[in-house]
Formats: sequence, C-alpha cells, structure tokens
Amino acid sequence: MPSEIDRCFPVMHQLRPALVAEEFVSRVQTQQSEGYQLAFLESDGAIVSVAGFRMQNLLWSGKTLYVDDLVTAEDARSKGHGESMLTWLIALAKEAGCTTFSLDSGTHRDEAHAFYFRHGLRISSFHFKLPL
Repeated sequence: MPSEIDRCFPVMHQLRPALVAEEFVSRVQTQQSEGYQLAFLESDGAIVSVAGFRMQNLLWSGKTLYVDDLVTAEDARSKGHGESMLTWLIALAKEAGCTTFSLDSGTHRDEAHAFYFRHGLRISSFHFKLPL
C-alpha cells in the first residue's frame, strides 16, 4: 500500500540518504515487481525499524532470503527493535525453506557489524561494485 511505503521513508532515509522522498514509493513499487518486500516494525504508532528483502535462488547458496535494507531509527536503537526485526526475518527465511540468510552492510557501519556478529552472522565474502 503506497501510504505504508511512504511512512517508511524517514527511517529508510537514515540508511539510504541519497533517496528522494518524492521517488521513494515508486522505487519501492518497482522493486516489489521484482520480488522485493518491505516490512516495518512500529512502536507507539511510529515506525522504528524497516527491512527490505527478497527471496532468491542462487547457485552458490540455494534458496536464500537476502536483505537489501535493514535499519532501525537512530532514536529507537538499543531498545530491541532491530533484534525483533532480524529474528522475524530469519524465522521467515526458515519457514520459506531457505538454506541461507544473507545481507550486505556498508564497510563504515561498525555498530551494525557488531550487531550482526552478536546475532551469529559472519562475513562470508566481499561485495564489489563498479558505478556505471
């Protein structure tokens, strides 16, 4: 629903500052047509955590739940919201019969990396990109 997608923008923008509010809903909808799903967690009527993810089959890992985006609002961190979202995503992957759960995280996100390590995720590869 476009209004729910739009409500996620302020939190998602904290992770993806290059996003433009006026384009956010249409970009998410385009990705949804490619299998992307957007989930959010509310507390006291405010969105506090957002995840964008997709299920995909890969030669190297089989069926996986890949997390494109995972962010908890800065003012809502260390309150268990990120842990709740991560736990839900992993449970969803297991229910869907995935053999792996994976995500990429920017090299500058040290606090996020510590969070992932605490929850059993490990670095398995490097992600390379070439802007075109």
